[in-house]
Amino acid sequence: MRRLNRKKALNFVKELDAFPKVPESYVETTASGGTVTVLAFTAMALLAFFEFFVYRDTWMKYEYEVDKDFTSKLRINIDITVAMRCQFVGADVLDLAETMVASDGLQYEPVVFDLSPQQRLWHRTLLLIQSRLREEHSLQDVLFKNVMKGAPTALPPREDDPTQPLNACRIHGHLYVNKVAGNFHITVGKAIPHPRGHAHLAALVSHDTYNFSHRIDHLSFGEEIPGILNPLDGTEKVSTDHNHMFQYFITIVPTKLETYKVSADTHQYSVTERERVINHAAGSHGVSGIFMKYDISSLMVKVTEQHMPLWQFLVRLCGIIGGIFSTTGLLHSLVGFCVDVVCCRFKLGVYKPNRMNLLDGHVNSLTPLLSENSEH
Repeated sequence: MRRLNRKKALNFVKELDAFPKVPESYVETTASGGTVTVLAFTAMALLAFFEFFVYRDTWMKYEYEVDKDFTSKLRINIDITVAMRCQFVGADVLDLAETMVASDGLQYEPVVFDLSPQQRLWHRTLLLIQSRLREEHSLQDVLFKNVMKGAPTALPPREDDPTQPLNACRIHGHLYVNKVAGNFHITVGKAIPHPRGHAHLAALVSHDTYNFSHRIDHLSFGEEIPGILNPLDGTEKVSTDHNHMFQYFITIVPTKLETYKVSADTHQYSVTERERVINHAAGSHGVSGIFMKYDISSLMVKVTEQHMPLWQFLVRLCGIIGGIFSTTGLLHSLVGFCVDVVCCRFKLGVYKPNRMNLLDGHVNSLTPLLSENSEH
C-alpha cells in the first residue's frame, strides 16, 4: 500500500508541473524529418530570394485629373525631312484663334532624302520598336522607368559623304504655341502674313517640283525627354503623285512624369493618319502638303513610379516563413500517418487525444497507475 501511495503521489506531482514535458517521440530524429527540414529551408530561401527581387522592382501608377494649366505655352519639337528643296517649302502654325505662329525657331537644312546604310538600319530598328509598342502597351512603362538611360530618337548623322544632289529639306527645331487646337503644316511656298489669316507663295513654284514624300524623325509636344518614343517617330511616307495631301489628326494628352530618375511635364499623343491625291476634276479638293491638326485633351495623366514599402516586404517575408513551416509540418504528419496505416503499424491509442479525467479526486493522465492487483 505504501509503494502504491508513493507512486500515486509522484504521478500527481508530475501532473502539477508548470512546464509539461515534450514526449520523446516529438524530439527524436528521423530521416523523413530531416528531409522535410532541408526541403522547407530550401523553399524558404528560394522564395525569400525571389521576394527580394519583387521588393526591388517598381511599377508605374496612372492617375487622371483635370488640366488646370491653360495659360502656359505648348512646345512643339519637330524634325521632318521633305523631299523638296528648302526654297520651295514653308512651315508654320495656325491655331484655332486664327493666330499665326512665326516659324523663327525652325531651321531649314538641305539634305539628301535617301538614308545611308547605317541610317537605314537605325530606321528599321526604330520601326520594329514602334510595332512592338503598338502590340505590347506595357513596354511603355519600361521606357518611362529608363527615360534618362535611353538614347535620343533623332536620326544619327551620315557616316559617308553623299554623292547625290541635296534634293530634300530637313525642317527641325521647336515652336511655342497657345494651348488651343491648331494646325501645323508644311506646304508649297513660304508663308506670308495676311489680314484674314495667312498665305503661301505657291504661284512662284513649278508644279512639277511638288513632292511631299517625307520622313518624320521626331515629333513631340512639351519637354523633350531622351529615351521616350512618340507614335510618329520613324514614320516615312512616299508620294506617288505631285498633288498629294497627308493629314495627321493628333490628340495631345498632358502628362506629368515623376520617377526616381526624372520629374518632367511632357505630353503624350495619339494619332490618326489619312492621305489622298488632290484631283479637282474628280471632286477631291484641297491643298497639297503635310498637315498636322492637333487638339489638346482637358484631362491630364499623372504617371508616378512606386515602390513596395519596407514594412510590406517584411510582412510578406514573415508570411512566407510561417506558411512553409506550418505547411511542411502538416504534410509531414499526414504522410507519416498514412504510411503507418498502409504498413499496418497503426496502434490503438497512439493517435488518441489527451484527456483529463478526475479519478478518486486525483488527475489521471495517460500514464497508467499501478493497481493493487498488479502489486500483488
